[in-house]
Amino acid sequence: MVAATILVVDDEPNILTSVSRALGLEGYGVEVAGSAEVALDKLDKQTFDAILLDVRLPGIDGLAMLDELRKLKISTPVIMMSGHATIEVAMEATRRGADDFIEKPIGSDRLVLSLRRSLELRELQQENRELRRRYGPGESLLGQSPSMAALREQIELAARSNAQVLILGERGTGKELVAAAIHAGSARADGPFEKLNCAAVPEGLIESELFGHEPGAFTGATKQRRGKFERAHGGTLFLDEVGDMPPQMQAKLLRVLQEGEVERVGAGSTVEVDVRVVAATNKSLEAEIEAGRFRADLFDRLNVVPLKVPALREHAEDVPLLVEHFLALASEMHDRPGKEITAGAMELLEAYPYPGNVRELRNLVERLVILTPEQTITRTQARALLPIDSEAASGTYFQPETPLREMVEAVERDLISRALDFRDGHVTKTAADLGLERSHLYKKMRALGIRKPGSD
Repeated sequence: MVAATILVVDDEPNILTSVSRALGLEGYGVEVAGSAEVALDKLDKQTFDAILLDVRLPGIDGLAMLDELRKLKISTPVIMMSGHATIEVAMEATRRGADDFIEKPIGSDRLVLSLRRSLELRELQQENRELRRRYGPGESLLGQSPSMAALREQIELAARSNAQVLILGERGTGKELVAAAIHAGSARADGPFEKLNCAAVPEGLIESELFGHEPGAFTGATKQRRGKFERAHGGTLFLDEVGDMPPQMQAKLLRVLQEGEVERVGAGSTVEVDVRVVAATNKSLEAEIEAGRFRADLFDRLNVVPLKVPALREHAEDVPLLVEHFLALASEMHDRPGKEITAGAMELLEAYPYPGNVRELRNLVERLVILTPEQTITRTQARALLPIDSEAASGTYFQPETPLREMVEAVERDLISRALDFRDGHVTKTAADLGLERSHLYKKMRALGIRKPGSD
């Protein structure tokens, strides 16, 4: 294993010597710099695993060097050192991005512990980003249909830019994972990917969530807190359900997008941020603008690159592929032997309209895995868990933006399938129940893609 290399920046030679000796005894490689200017020159030529940085330096001081590191998008962990430490200085260093703050004289145990924690945290963050790149977006992007192929192409094109993206789509279509795919395919992939569901945060707290706050800014604010924008610096901030953002926050979000700086609640100064915003909504923002609930100028800022995620009913041919994928995931998650599914059960899953889209399909498959004791999931078991009865009773066969013919076919397919199930697949008895000629029922079944229940 290659030892981590640490850059020590201090204008006191005895500090450079003692710290270098202590780190060397722990197996770290060490480079030293007597000023921020020398350190920045070294950083331009070499990559370090961590930086130990004195607050008081000739020329560019330590706090100013922190600002410069942010501008250069250098994400190396920084531990500040000072012989004149105050709470205010420590807080300011943390605000500007320092990972820790150590008082002089420096104890070797305290130094090594702080350094080890900072390196472990950064390694964990890098592993998480790698996992997001490998596995995060893949689930939602499964599918061989033309609409999913087109979506993947649009994501790839959008990811290459630095423009704001507005993701549109119904609930459960995978908008968050599409946002993660945009981040993973962008030049910001090594930066943070922060998320905020605007509908899930109480109105009184959303400003603090986005911009952070200072101690005493409001009741319960006992510590300084960085908001989502600061934590997303150099990366991407995903604003889910942006259509539910309170009107007063819309104006503040617009200002951040225009000026590239945020002001914490209770602070008197601003902090520059470099953040790409990807927003999502299941609402028609044009309708919200017409109703006076959403700002037209904010919509224009967010809607630079619009992406529409198709509803599952619009690419129903992908259902079998998704079912097999979710079967494997659920079996592993719940420690079940690999499940199989019969053709009849798959037929039912393909025919269901999924108002909750891919999320509903995944939940349904997970329930089937948990509640089916046998290795094979049959049509009867799938029928028992499909919420067809509640859909029909509440009249929600209606699906927005769907032709009447397709909705009528879905109703007929459901009713005939249920009638066949009731008669255990006996076509003659089913036809009699429905008041149809046997040949007419067969014709209907062929037209609707209904197979006669058999071995399942």
